[in-house]
Amino acid sequence: MQQLTEKKKVTIMIAIITAMFFAAINQTIIGVAMPRIISKLGGMDYYSWAITIYLLTSTVASVLVGKLSDIYGRKPFILTGIALFSIGALLSGFSTDIFQLITYRGIQGAGAGIIMSTAFTAMGDLYEPRERAKWGGIMSAVFGVSSVLGPLMGGYIVDHLDWHWVFWIFLPIGVIAFLLIMIHFPKVPKQEGESVDYFGSLFLTLTIVPMLLAFSWAGNGPGKHAWGSWQIIGLFAATIVALIVFIMIERKVKTPVLPLGLFKNGIFTISNLVGFFLNAGMMGAIIYVPFFVQGVKGISPTMAGYVAMPMSIAMLATSALAGQIMTKTGKYKKMALGGLLVMTLGMVLMYFMSPATPIYLLVIYMIILGLGIGIAMPVFSLTVQNAVAPQQLGVATATSQLFRNLGGTIGIAVMGTVMSASMSAKMTQLSGAMGQGNNPAAADPALAEKLSLFMNPQNLLDQPKIEATLASLPPDLQPLFTHMLDMIREAMSYGITTTFLTGAIVAGIAVIIALFLKEIPLRSGKMGQKPEGEAGKA
Repeated sequence: MQQLTEKKKVTIMIAIITAMFFAAINQTIIGVAMPRIISKLGGMDYYSWAITIYLLTSTVASVLVGKLSDIYGRKPFILTGIALFSIGALLSGFSTDIFQLITYRGIQGAGAGIIMSTAFTAMGDLYEPRERAKWGGIMSAVFGVSSVLGPLMGGYIVDHLDWHWVFWIFLPIGVIAFLLIMIHFPKVPKQEGESVDYFGSLFLTLTIVPMLLAFSWAGNGPGKHAWGSWQIIGLFAATIVALIVFIMIERKVKTPVLPLGLFKNGIFTISNLVGFFLNAGMMGAIIYVPFFVQGVKGISPTMAGYVAMPMSIAMLATSALAGQIMTKTGKYKKMALGGLLVMTLGMVLMYFMSPATPIYLLVIYMIILGLGIGIAMPVFSLTVQNAVAPQQLGVATATSQLFRNLGGTIGIAVMGTVMSASMSAKMTQLSGAMGQGNNPAAADPALAEKLSLFMNPQNLLDQPKIEATLASLPPDLQPLFTHMLDMIREAMSYGITTTFLTGAIVAGIAVIIALFLKEIPLRSGKMGQKPEGEAGKA
């Protein structure tokens, strides 16, 4: 599609960006709202699953559609992705319990995976890597805008409207995106001589799903299993068997769903490893920021959106700037390392937060984190696309998305386990301070039952409920209730900040791997360079 006029390319990019914004805003609007939604639906122990299932289905869908879009073109798949995402959002708003929400979020995730994979690949179809850097920065800025607007809208909706509108309010944008893509996105002929790798696709899915389930189900609490249990070991064993079969198939099939030769390309491999650890550290930590703001600091969802806004603005500004710099210079390694180091620093600072930390310090730490993420995130999709041949653009982009999603899913699962274990240990340590023998509520079963509700940290997320309970208590028992809340907030703070430290360690691993990234100039329409990825052709 690079032969199209610039005007036509810009029109197509507007359609692609609209589709991306639709998917992104529906994801970010949920972040601040999810704690309140969980408090309404119940199922705090399954909270991470509402995120994990989204990433799991997104991961599978994005990698499967990569090779298919190379064969049949991007248009039918991005339309399918928008339709699936819209259906999932509509159904999510009708959820009556956490398990329905998880199911419908899975449908949303499949649509999102298809949208993101095909959108970034389509950008690669239109522009050479150096020009692509500018658009990559703009597309990253779309996530920044959605990160600013989403939390504000999500907080306002759950504070002033019915929470269902969190999922429904932006559905009209999905309709607009669908129509823009259908009208403006060109059709391309099927690549002759190419066939669909059905068995490879099947065993790739059978590799991914049990691995992610194992990480998600391992831990303590309802629906969890010990790491050494037969369930978790069995899932990992199934993963290994499916992976072996998958590799055997990919080595023999004519048109593999994931050409193994790509991994001979050092830039491709290192970029994907960095993307894995970057997303594991980032996603595994920052999804718990709303819990800290609302649960530990006791801030309403609306105000939590304002607290998160500076981080989002920092991401927006640095991602757009990073794209412009890469377009101008054609270089990226120093930028990648700098962004990862700043991101790691932000997470380390967030580890030192406590219930007494002033809001302005929390905002500063989140800005530092946002600056780092904004610089680093746009780099590694470009390095992958710059390192492979044009005919492998779809599968390479999908593989990059696969590694990022795997990192995010595993990071969320592992750090969810870290948070739960840390919070439980802290609760056990602090519970003795309540002094059961001196507890005035012990002689009143009805009062004890009312107070026991707040021994569940989930209830810290429902500020109106806390205020109503406090007002209903006799004046002499209100200090006891306040002390109990402080104890639970301290335990939640300890659990969440421990995940920030874990995220910082994982981000540090990404820094080390990025040191080995080879830098080759980003190609432009004026350059005739061959990508290093030519050697990785399957």
